[in-house]
Amino acid sequence: MFSSNITVFMPSVLTLIGIPGLQSVQCWIGIPFCAMYLIAMFGNSLLLIIIKSHRSLHEPMYIFVGILGVTDIALATTIMPKMLGIFWFHVPEIYFDSCLLQMWLIHTFQGIESGILLAMALDRYVAICYPLRYGAIFTHQLVYKIGAGIALRAAILVAPCLVLIKCRFQFYHTTIISHSYCEHMAIVKLAAENVRVNKIYGLFVAFTVAGFDLTFITLSYIQIFFTVFRLPQKEARWKAFNTCIAHICVFLQFYLLAFFSFFTHRFGAHVPPYIHILFSSLYLLVPPFLNPLVYGAKTRQIRIHVVKMLCS
Repeated sequence: MFSSNITVFMPSVLTLIGIPGLQSVQCWIGIPFCAMYLIAMFGNSLLLIIIKSHRSLHEPMYIFVGILGVTDIALATTIMPKMLGIFWFHVPEIYFDSCLLQMWLIHTFQGIESGILLAMALDRYVAICYPLRYGAIFTHQLVYKIGAGIALRAAILVAPCLVLIKCRFQFYHTTIISHSYCEHMAIVKLAAENVRVNKIYGLFVAFTVAGFDLTFITLSYIQIFFTVFRLPQKEARWKAFNTCIAHICVFLQFYLLAFFSFFTHRFGAHVPPYIHILFSSLYLLVPPFLNPLVYGAKTRQIRIHVVKMLCS
């Protein structure tokens, strides 16, 4: 990163350098990234069209899948246009306020995605452990309230990060961000002032959202597995477990990438910067890319409608 003894007062423009150490091959890296983005847009859009067009899919589980698809589209679109602008068109500049907005959107959509995964786990928990009460508990009204609550939780928790950066910091060591998008800690590290409060609040948000969601997702699946293995018939056990396979795959790939990115950013002093930036970018792109493929392949009802639509 560029370093200087001269501090900058309230910069209006920041510079994203992309992937440090790999600037010479960024144009080639942009090709698979763009392909993943296009597949994510097509796959999630197709998923939304199918769920909206068929009344048999207007059930809580598929509504949550639809909300996840909308979140994936929004998350990928938040980062990819600017990232491709850096990789292909050498346009690294971004307005400071636009950078803060991108940061807020990215972390808000991440929080929403984590919350939706928790809602899906609770949906499967009630459907398998209390099947006779499922219809009475998971009404459409409750589903929409859960979706609104998840969105508000993420937006409200992330909003103070903007305020703490905008109001606390006036002087910056540099205006160059060694990243391909505006991430909270990447911006905080530019400041020439005490950043302890910002770091503590960032950790608080991360552990509040991911820690809470991960704990209850794990507990839900433990109860689900106990219930499934107590079923007397092998076919019934497989049928019940099969409804959870897609959720488990999505849940694992989301949190494994999230924790790798989180811990390498804060504690991976010996990890090369380009490794961290690549995985951070993949963390935001892989879930939108894989989620529609997983649900299309592993969810029988969705798979049937996808095949019908493609064949027609």
